[in-house]
Amino acid sequence: MPTHPGHHAPRALLAIIGGGNMGRAIILGALDAKLLAPAEIIVCETDAAKLTQLKGWGVQVTSHHQEALDRLLPTPPSLSDINDSGALASCGGQVLLAIKPQSLPDLATQLAPALAATPRVFTSILAGTPTQKISRLLGPHCPIVRVMPNTPARLRKSMTAIAYGPGCTRHHATLAHDLFASIGEVVHIDESLMDAYTALAGSGPAYLFYLAEAMTLAARDVGFDQITADRIVRQTLAGAAALLVDSHETPQQLRAAVTSKGGTTEAACATLDRHAVIDAFRAAIAAGRDRGRELAE
Repeated sequence: MPTHPGHHAPRALLAIIGGGNMGRAIILGALDAKLLAPAEIIVCETDAAKLTQLKGWGVQVTSHHQEALDRLLPTPPSLSDINDSGALASCGGQVLLAIKPQSLPDLATQLAPALAATPRVFTSILAGTPTQKISRLLGPHCPIVRVMPNTPARLRKSMTAIAYGPGCTRHHATLAHDLFASIGEVVHIDESLMDAYTALAGSGPAYLFYLAEAMTLAARDVGFDQITADRIVRQTLAGAAALLVDSHETPQQLRAAVTSKGGTTEAACATLDRHAVIDAFRAAIAAGRDRGRELAE
């Protein structure tokens, strides 16, 4: 049975429901940035191997959802009292949902009665799950911050979008913003753009990996062995990505700088244009956005 917090169990600022890859990446980012101390985090997880790893980091752990909430700092008398002082403790204990979307209804059934008495601010990284749906399940008294990071979070190079659900303010989202800024870049968007964002940045790493796959196949076609082809492609893409990040030039300007008139790059890019590669990428991102909308319904 869940235990209740006492003097031996320090109150936490953040309860993370789910200790998977993204949850652990967020914890490491918060600890490395000294945003939170290990004891200020409690993670609810049932996998024994993950629990062992998390204990080694010094964070609190539990296998009971309600115990994770019980160990949080009290909420302000009213969630509208959350202020802009910059002190995370003024937000009260908050909850990060890092579970699979299909697990949400069962979780909400367990937590909704307690949340009716003690509302919490929830940050959700559940893909394809609008804040209105989460609010219906958890109760309208709990502000929902919707967040979409991408897989480079495990290297602290994530691109994360944050959107506010009904009744949620930027003050409610202070902890979420700081958490995800500790693992990469953060942009605040309207939730109506979240499906488009997911298609662009959530799926975006796959597009680069797709390009790497194509370049590696082409390298084999023109005579390179697999090991050499792989090495060349990885470093070429890593170097180009670093140049794009560090340069103030647009992608078009950077491409033009590599493309000598009548040269090899021009011949290659002309072939890509004949195959309408840019149009194909635009169509792919639109298709991803549309699929996201379908899944959210």
